[in-house]
Amino acid sequence: MEVQFWGAAREVPGSMHLLNVGGRRILLDCGLYQGRRKHAFERNRDFPFEPSSIDAVVLSHAHIDHCGNLPTLVKAGFTGKIYATPATRDLCRHMLVDSAHIQKSDVRYVNRRRKRQGKRPFEPLYLIGDARKALARFRPVHYGRVFEPAPGVRATFIDAGHILGSASVVLDLTEGSRTRRLVFSGDIGRRGLPILRDPQIASGADYVIMESTYGDREHEPPSRAREYLRECADATFSSGGKLLVPSFALGRTQELVYRLNQLWEAGELPPVDVFVDSPLAINVTEVYSAHPECYDREMLDTMATDSDGDPLGFRRLRYVRKAEESKALNTRRGPAIIIAASGMCEGGRILHHLRNHVGNPSTTVLFVGYQAQHTLGRRLLEGNDEVRVLGTPVQVRARIERADAYSAHADRTGLLGWAEAVRERGQVSRYFLVHGEEDSAEALAEDLRAAGTAGVEVPERGSAFQLT
Repeated sequence: MEVQFWGAAREVPGSMHLLNVGGRRILLDCGLYQGRRKHAFERNRDFPFEPSSIDAVVLSHAHIDHCGNLPTLVKAGFTGKIYATPATRDLCRHMLVDSAHIQKSDVRYVNRRRKRQGKRPFEPLYLIGDARKALARFRPVHYGRVFEPAPGVRATFIDAGHILGSASVVLDLTEGSRTRRLVFSGDIGRRGLPILRDPQIASGADYVIMESTYGDREHEPPSRAREYLRECADATFSSGGKLLVPSFALGRTQELVYRLNQLWEAGELPPVDVFVDSPLAINVTEVYSAHPECYDREMLDTMATDSDGDPLGFRRLRYVRKAEESKALNTRRGPAIIIAASGMCEGGRILHHLRNHVGNPSTTVLFVGYQAQHTLGRRLLEGNDEVRVLGTPVQVRARIERADAYSAHADRTGLLGWAEAVRERGQVSRYFLVHGEEDSAEALAEDLRAAGTAGVEVPERGSAFQLT
């Protein structure tokens, strides 16, 4: 039996790991790689294996960097089943269709410019029909229930505490007379965050594929998230400008709304209107409301005591679906908080808000999530004086802020604690660190070795390891 790493190896985007067990091939995640446009398109389109040879996909959660290339896989010949938790399945119904829509829209916009330049037009990676074909292959499995994606492979989802429906995957792999337990962490959540339960710990692991996104840094405590948001809201109200929050429609937007609702209920939110400018975020919030089985005790108690029984809504909050309403926000006078996707500023309505407002000194751009290399979000955080937004050069005069308190990923201490807990409950012979830039992964590997972990690997893309 063998594991081979084809995505999120010494980088974050594009989670994709291939298991070979007794001649069967199981794909763990099939995420969309994000980065420079041409390279990302080629990387997503050209699989390093024959898609029709894959027997099944086991999906950890619904973030696009984990699920977003499933339509391409199906389009290229995959005919197996895709296993995920019910909440992940329901979220993917919106995430994948939205991804197809954004790709088509962005390609149309870029092609207008390429046509003027006499260049060959781009083609979308996949269309809405391809996304729907992928969705037809989903098979939902509840937490704690054993399923068999292929002969010789028994799998169980446990709660990863990262976003709604997120899972770590416990895989019992049998080849001949040998059985080995492999745990795939997925993305590990932080303890003590609102809405969702804390991560569960797997038992009996022999091997672990583990994320390392924040393996070299600590987050601000979750308690700081609400206070930081209040300070930004106050500054926005005082300046009369706009607070732009690029946010992942799934997970981060719901936490932001939850925190703003807390401020509203406590009378600490200034009289500033709040807009969630993302049809996808609205759809995702509806899925959140449909899956209270994923909630933690705090969320359930808040639902019982909130003034209107809805922790994801309050009087000053407006959800914006129509494009005309979104465009009107750019000419709207007075202070406002605008939360819009995408979280890394690589697509979606946030790009139009940035193009219109990032040159204004009264604007604040608040980043509340990870920004991958070569994304617009990373370039803004790095302090570039000029960036290209939708192909147009724009001077950056806005104030750029970052709040790590909102991360839904475990930080260095959380990752080390999770790894130690898994080791204490099993006999782990090797950790494979993925889903982290090289510096983060290597730093975590060094800490794990210092803590007495014998086998730690930071695999390169395409590297393969035998599970003996």
